[in-house]
Amino acid sequence: MASITDFEDLDIWKDARVLSKKVREVTKRKSFDDDRDLRWQIRSAAVSAMSNIAEGFERNNNNFFLQFLRTAKGSAGEVRSQLYSCLDAGYVTEEEFKPLREEAKLLGQRIGKLMDYLEAYQRLPGNATRNTVKARRNP
Repeated sequence: MASITDFEDLDIWKDARVLSKKVREVTKRKSFDDDRDLRWQIRSAAVSAMSNIAEGFERNNNNFFLQFLRTAKGSAGEVRSQLYSCLDAGYVTEEEFKPLREEAKLLGQRIGKLMDYLEAYQRLPGNATRNTVKARRNP
């Protein structure tokens, strides 16, 4: 298993970045000009998922990381919900909606699996406040 030393090494962060990019691309359309609030909200939720994974990791403490992962998972769910609004408003087609919804759903599931792993690790004796990374580089 590869060593994780930076949040950019996390597959879930990479997945969140891809989802954020796809959301930004689809919301650039003129059809979203009439609904700037929805455009802002779905973009914000997608960026929030990515950012919370990074911020939690950088806290270098599993308790904090879990807290931020919960928020990231919620943001992935928010993207899914807002995609339905985009579909219902006719801003995206069913063919565009399905893969984006699936990516957001999968991201939430993968974040949940990492949370399960970290929570199990936390329950081991002596691990309640262990760092997420054993050895950090000095700045």
